[in-house]
Amino acid sequence: MGQLALFDSADLVLVDDERGRVTYTPRFVDEETAAAWFASLRTDVSWQSQRRQMYDREVDVPRLIGHYRLDESPDNVPAIISDGASRVATMVGVPFNSVGLNLYRDGRDSVAPHNDHLYELREGFPIALLSLGATRRMTIRAKAADAVGERISLAFRVRPDRPTRKSAAGHYR
Repeated sequence: MGQLALFDSADLVLVDDERGRVTYTPRFVDEETAAAWFASLRTDVSWQSQRRQMYDREVDVPRLIGHYRLDESPDNVPAIISDGASRVATMVGVPFNSVGLNLYRDGRDSVAPHNDHLYELREGFPIALLSLGATRRMTIRAKAADAVGERISLAFRVRPDRPTRKSAAGHYR
């Protein structure tokens, strides 16, 4: 579970602008605790597979998913999740009330570029991620692109032969 030497120091602010702040905290929990938490969560969480609509078909979500409400019946939340939530809340200063878990089983499991559904979140509150297990690359990028000029794309294809006809607009198909 080695991290780059760059991340062996204190908190590292990766982004801090008008859209938000992203901070990396290496070794938030020690390696022994992280390994124990991972092993326990791997077996104690009731992991679910899901299917989602992607474009024009339904596909398997390429990871396993779990979810707990932290502000409801604490007896239903594994102690490790409660402990992790307490540590994160203390560090960030936010009383988190929900946790979503994703189990990436191997290099084929992933999450596509996305953003959270903002209507499902309380405005002004952060999202905290706690990562356990093997090191994975996480790419954070701005959603908004720089303004660009007009563009025309010509997509050349080979289609099956069919009779040519002229449309009402004068275009040949």
